[in-house]
Amino acid sequence: MSFVDPLTLRLSLHAQLNNGKMRLDAEQTLDAALNVEVVDAAALKPWSQIAPLPLGPLITPGPHNPASTFPCDPKLNAKIVLWVGDISLLNVDAVVNSTNESMTERNPVSDRIYSQAGQELLDEIQNEIKECKTGDVQVTSGHNLPARFIIHTVGPKYNVKYQTAAENSLHSCYRNVLQKACELGVATLAIPAINSVKRNYPPDQGAHIALRTIRRFLDKYSPSFERIVLAVENSDVGIYELLLPLYFPRTEQEELHAARQLPNCVGGSDGEPLLPDRQIRIIDNPHHLHDDEGLSTQLESLGVGEHAFSQMQGDLDQQRLLGDLPTYNSQYTSETLMREMQNNISYERLLRRARTEDLSEISGIGCLYQSGVDRFGRPVIVFVGKWFKFNEINLEKALLYLIYLLDPLVKGDYVISYFHTLTSSNNYPSFNWLKEVYNILPYKYKKNLKAFYIVHPTFWTKMMTWWFTTFMAPAIKQKVFSLPGVEYLYSAMTPDQLEIPAFITEYDMTINGIRYVNASESG
Repeated sequence: MSFVDPLTLRLSLHAQLNNGKMRLDAEQTLDAALNVEVVDAAALKPWSQIAPLPLGPLITPGPHNPASTFPCDPKLNAKIVLWVGDISLLNVDAVVNSTNESMTERNPVSDRIYSQAGQELLDEIQNEIKECKTGDVQVTSGHNLPARFIIHTVGPKYNVKYQTAAENSLHSCYRNVLQKACELGVATLAIPAINSVKRNYPPDQGAHIALRTIRRFLDKYSPSFERIVLAVENSDVGIYELLLPLYFPRTEQEELHAARQLPNCVGGSDGEPLLPDRQIRIIDNPHHLHDDEGLSTQLESLGVGEHAFSQMQGDLDQQRLLGDLPTYNSQYTSETLMREMQNNISYERLLRRARTEDLSEISGIGCLYQSGVDRFGRPVIVFVGKWFKFNEINLEKALLYLIYLLDPLVKGDYVISYFHTLTSSNNYPSFNWLKEVYNILPYKYKKNLKAFYIVHPTFWTKMMTWWFTTFMAPAIKQKVFSLPGVEYLYSAMTPDQLEIPAFITEYDMTINGIRYVNASESG
């Protein structure tokens, strides 16, 4: 159902209402628009009833597979709902509105809430509330909304220089919302994504803070709530589908897999951000690297372990410093270190070749290129799957061209948009080749990759992506997002920065309608 702004409709029908002949027709049109369908939160399917995605090989509980910080709890899962829709139509005790300190911010969620609630809400804010500080909450009546209360909160502006302050403020938003809801006796609550791309907050990082704060709160005060609806936009639903199983696992296997995928730091007892202790790694004499026993002793004393799939990776220790993998207490040998050094030597040799050899046969295909920057100013790399003929091209030249194009860009943050549109089995690279490429590419490629978007994925793509990022590339697992259409990219980058082949646009319009065109025009 498309959303109709009642205030706009009143204005557009005002002339008709003053005309005697058309008055009845206009009033009927107005009544039909205002009698919007209310959504009962109790009728929405809870997280506990959403079937988990296939998880691949079974994990056996044991000392090598530590338990998740957030164990499976069916009662909590029954209280959580992931829903895409108009939050102003939800029949709940309270809805949350993300706004600015003057409470005048214009965003899709706020606009719907103000439209449905009516002029009385604006009057209450202007005459009684007036402002709300970042991280705090203010409460108003729901007025014409199905909800009794509106809990207003102000999310932080994100700046990488003040990342910790932004994380603490965003945590305060969610924590204060939940606390205020308890004080009001709210049993059903609808919460949008308080973090905002408009304020430069990375959506995935914001989702982590939201989910762990809600989970920690429910662990302590579960009886206070019957249902919490995560009312997200289309652009965010993929992120929440990916991260919800980490904090609200539904099965034992999902819990065991979550233990491997959770960030290294999951906050304090309330989900608040923690500053990790800084550790300095010292090796007395680099010439003693051949001494396996001495090296193992040094590394074990620092708590550095070896992941079950470490034989497939070349930079695990650096990945752990990023918080991409949990640390396990087992032996770490010089063999792994030597493999890393050999990969670095191989990469430098390939980089020299990439800068000197003729790669026009690969560049001319047009399957890999830079296309502008995203909303954070990060380079966007486009990969067109249909044009990558794995069985026909020179794979060594393809790797050289990849290095030639990306090496100057990966010194800083970057993102990749992969279009799986209209691909066939002829376009699918082998896992052995992907493994080889992943191991050769140095640490900066994985560290500085901030998002890998897969547009128009198929079931095969999702399964293979899960397998690859679980067993071969866990360092980038939480950075991969599957998007059903091109329009979903526009929350991360403006349309004028995304140059893609016409066949992708045409295919997108056939499956998603004119939303693609509308998104482009409004971007």
